Amino acid sequence: MKKILILFVGLSFLSFKDHKYYLALTEIEYSSKSNSVQMIMNVFMDDIEKAIEKEQGVNLKLTTNKEIANADGYLFNYLQENFILKINDSKVDFNFVGKEYEGNIVYFYLEVENVTKINSLHIENNVLIAHFPDQQNLIKVKINNTKKSLFLTKENNKGLLNY
Repeated sequence: MKKILILFVGLSFLSFKDHKYYLALTEIEYSSKSNSVQMIMNVFMDDIEKAIEKEQGVNLKLTTNKEIANADGYLFNYLQENFILKINDSKVDFNFVGKEYEGNIVYFYLEVENVTKINSLHIENNVLIAHFPDQQNLIKVKINNTKKSLFLTKENNKGLLNY
């Protein structure tokens, strides 16, 4: 009887809808071999699709056979507008290297070329914040074997790391 009660209570918890977390992770690493800053940003696919649809009126239909031909352009444009990077107090442009899907997550591969030295890194991350007030953006940075991180939110969307 006790086992049945435990099973019933356990199943009743499963019937509740999972809580939705709004978290994106960006990993940034400096490569002295290639003099570049390499970034991997992962976000929930449905969230970024909703943000782009609200802002630009376009349904990207990611991971379907109806994915629009210029989806990468819309995604890259969104990232350029919402993720700002300054190296040594100078705003830098990043390249869109590509994207990959894994389940409901999209991984963006981004790169800043021709970086010889990093004394400071200023990051402003507004990805998904306008549409999801609870959005949290975790930034993990590795430069010259030194690891640092930032936890950015709607109220605190900027951070400065000195090296």
